[in-house]
Amino acid sequence: MRRAAKVDGNQAEIIKALRDSGASVTSLHQVGQGVPDILVSHAGVWYLMELKTPKGSVNEIQSEWMKKQKAPVYVVRTPIQACEIIGQTWRTALGDDLEKGTR
Repeated sequence: MRRAAKVDGNQAEIIKALRDSGASVTSLHQVGQGVPDILVSHAGVWYLMELKTPKGSVNEIQSEWMKKQKAPVYVVRTPIQACEIIGQTWRTALGDDLEKGTR
């Protein structure tokens, strides 16, 4: 029998920050088998995020699942980090390079 999936203490805070930033968030943490905790969509782009506490680490099953994927899986520890991931990728997708000052 499978035990209930553990939810990291910062998960609600990270999800709220993402939603407040305009993202759609679907929880996947109950799937298990190394699948990341959340699926995020923002500005037409999908993100898989594995949520960890600041000192938490990816376990062996999660690591193996991530290595098999053909797309990035982000390990996220803070709400700011989560928002930066969707913001940076979103700007890049639109050709908005803030460092170069172009739009």
